[in-house]
Amino acid sequence: MGLAAAVVVLAVSCNGTPPKARVLPGPDAPGPTDPQDAQCRAAARDPGRVTLHRLNRAEYNNTVRDLLGDTGSPASNFPPDDHGFGFDNNADVLSMSPLLMEKYSHAAQALVEAAWARGAFGACVLDPAKPEPCARQLLKTFARRAWRRPVTAEEVERLVAFVTLARQQGDAPEVGVKLALRAVLVSPHFLFRVELDPSPASTAPHPVSDLELASRLSYFLWSSMPDEALLQVAEGGHLHEPEVLEAQVRRMLADPKARALVDNFAGQWLYTRALDSAQPVSRYGFDEPLRDAMRQEMQLVFQEFVTGDHRLKDLLDAPFTYVNDRLATHYGLPRPGTQTMTRVELTGHPERAGLFGKGSLLTVTANPDRTSPVKRGVWVLEQLLCKAPPPPPPDAGGLAPAVDPTLNIKARMAEHRANPGCSGCHALMDPLGFGMENFDPVGRWRTKEEGGAAVDASGELPGGKTFQGVVELRAVVKEDPDLSACMTRHLLTYALGRGAEEEDRCTVRDISQQAEGRGGRLTDYILAIVRSDAFLRRRGEAEAPKP
Repeated sequence: MGLAAAVVVLAVSCNGTPPKARVLPGPDAPGPTDPQDAQCRAAARDPGRVTLHRLNRAEYNNTVRDLLGDTGSPASNFPPDDHGFGFDNNADVLSMSPLLMEKYSHAAQALVEAAWARGAFGACVLDPAKPEPCARQLLKTFARRAWRRPVTAEEVERLVAFVTLARQQGDAPEVGVKLALRAVLVSPHFLFRVELDPSPASTAPHPVSDLELASRLSYFLWSSMPDEALLQVAEGGHLHEPEVLEAQVRRMLADPKARALVDNFAGQWLYTRALDSAQPVSRYGFDEPLRDAMRQEMQLVFQEFVTGDHRLKDLLDAPFTYVNDRLATHYGLPRPGTQTMTRVELTGHPERAGLFGKGSLLTVTANPDRTSPVKRGVWVLEQLLCKAPPPPPPDAGGLAPAVDPTLNIKARMAEHRANPGCSGCHALMDPLGFGMENFDPVGRWRTKEEGGAAVDASGELPGGKTFQGVVELRAVVKEDPDLSACMTRHLLTYALGRGAEEEDRCTVRDISQQAEGRGGRLTDYILAIVRSDAFLRRRGEAEAPKP
């Protein structure tokens, strides 16, 4: 029985006396007699729909970098983006406020002035007597790239009208051109990824256009606009051709801009971003050089999965990592003799292999002054198995009885679980966290807790499966049949910019099976996603009935 297949479902969501538990099959892992597997084979796929998608802060910064050569990250001063389904590129929560619109306006002015000073808008010279021809060509070229599609003659003329307006006010032609350039950057065509439905009220699926597909692809892999090569393929109407689409994916993954998958997908899925706000207490010796080394370690390891030949599941037990002298000392590994992050094999140190041995993950899933088997266990359930437990009851913090501080945390948690209002959920969460108890709140290896009690890193999962320590724990998780589907669900959610809902269950299953059948590499998962109906198609939304 897989771990996710042993989820305890409580009728009262951990509140009150739990009824008898029942075991449910995992939502995405087909069993030998799973009737839903046959249903998925026969069912038509609903591609869903993505709300009008505003660029988030990372996408805005990357887009103006590639459009204007600006590396100042102007969106860092914008209001923070909301999160949905674990990611900040979820279109449903990316709202537009008056403050944000004001920030866009100020940013556009500064960006245009800086780029104009660098000569970033082309080589034609504005003739003071007749500036329109140069302005027309400049604005047409710029708007095409900024709006990620060809522009109409009418749109170009509306932009050129700013030059006429400037002349009427006695200003130089360049004043009008700069105003037009700013107008391009505050247009919804720039700030939003626009996808149009031929019949907005129709729920019949239809392919997205090649240009819309180009933006889907570039913001998935690069968190940025399509480059000229991708834009030309889309304008030629060839991007939906399977061979062309695959060639573009492979080309884009080989580009340095694919680092966005590390920063924005993995940074949120693996909680690396959360390391920025972690504040362990001073007695653990956590400092900024250590924080930076931990962050780089996780980023460099995941980057190998973007460009290398590793199976995505091997994130669980990859036998290598990246350390410098500071991080190696922290981990108890041989020092590489440099402060530069260096790839090292983990021969002789199996406890450090894979995700569960990484200091960044261990730190962000701990409390500032002690470990948290609950936080670590919930991370495994949510991020690797898509089995989030129900929320705790409102008075959960007051349910724990007084405990002996000399007991190890496993014994203390056992007393906590004696409360019937807590036992059901903690029976699933806690054992997963216990398997990582040899790591202290900042990821150092230990055999005794701070109070002197011996660490007990054993666990027993619902269904009777037992393990001893982190090495056996990660083997249990890696073998779970829901691991592949859960990784697919997170990657698909990020790729589409919308939540992977229950109606996407069969799509998730298809992508997972196709990816594993082709080798199980991250590239295989990405290719299976971009070939799916969910990525290539969309539908409208039926109108609500009128009162």
